[in-house]
Amino acid sequence: MTEATDTINPNGILAGKTILVAGVTLDTSIGFAVAKFAQQQGATVLISNFGQALRITRRIAKRLPVLPPVLELDVTDEDHLAGLAEQVREHLGSDAHLDGVVHSIAYGNPETLLGGKFLTGPWSDVAQAVQVSAYSLKSLAMACKPLMSEGGSVVGLTFDASVAWPVYDWMGVAKAALESTSRYLARDLGPDGIRVNLVSAGPLKTLAAKAIPGFEELDSMWEQNSPLGWDNGDQQPTARAVCALLSDLFPATTGEIVHVDGGFHAMGA
Repeated sequence: MTEATDTINPNGILAGKTILVAGVTLDTSIGFAVAKFAQQQGATVLISNFGQALRITRRIAKRLPVLPPVLELDVTDEDHLAGLAEQVREHLGSDAHLDGVVHSIAYGNPETLLGGKFLTGPWSDVAQAVQVSAYSLKSLAMACKPLMSEGGSVVGLTFDASVAWPVYDWMGVAKAALESTSRYLARDLGPDGIRVNLVSAGPLKTLAAKAIPGFEELDSMWEQNSPLGWDNGDQQPTARAVCALLSDLFPATTGEIVHVDGGFHAMGA
């Protein structure tokens, strides 16, 4: 562990909890912001990535208040999923448990699925986008379930899929699948006392956003129409909402989508 460089509240809303944040790459990512705020609120945090990005994640992890364990996890790899619980135990001990899991994972080929390519997007790429961005929420939750007990919380990140957006195309479809998946997971994990919710953030300048052709068009809409205004470089409001859902502050909330978008979603024009 490195010496803390940020204030950590030992009595914070996540004190005593262990949280896995899956899908942390750069320090501009929502996942990184969630991991940082969770640590500041007293949580023990693990983060994950895979492939070539894993090396970046290990380097970025050093910028967190406390250096977390970095797990290798490809949510489309059955062997990785099957070995996830054991990876957690290797880092935290044989009696390790998880109180919360954050799904900060999405991918759609920008060359074939985004930027006005809805009518030409090939099924092979669409299938990949749905698996990585939606089906993986179920995969991740089930891989973590052996370590979770009553009171556990699964939180994913979405971009409002209730309407068709400019340039977002097949990723909008994948996010719609994610939102539906979260509701069915909430139904089936509820009897075990595990909550499943999503946070719908407005457009943020992340690595994923840079891959969207025409992202600026979405961004300008938020600047003009959000009643609270919108700072596309500030991940903190989203991270705080995720951590609130991971905490015990929402014990009877599941199957919900919490909007953190400056109020844009509620405006008609």
